[in-house]
Amino acid sequence: MLTIIFWAALIYVAVKMLLWGIKAAWGIAKIIAFVVLLPIVIVGLMMYGLVLIALGLLVLSAIVATIGALV
Repeated sequence: MLTIIFWAALIYVAVKMLLWGIKAAWGIAKIIAFVVLLPIVIVGLMMYGLVLIALGLLVLSAIVATIGALV
């Protein structure tokens, strides 16, 4: 009986740690995507000559940043 309780607790803790790790990785990925990759994409689009797409992406990111700051 003690073995069953041990294994149940072990599985519970492992699943909790896995979920916590996934949440942390997702947060880090969002930061990298919006702080590093988005400006590189916008500058690349401007250099390639796709000004309207870059401007639309810039406006969209400004709206998302404004809404995120209000929440």
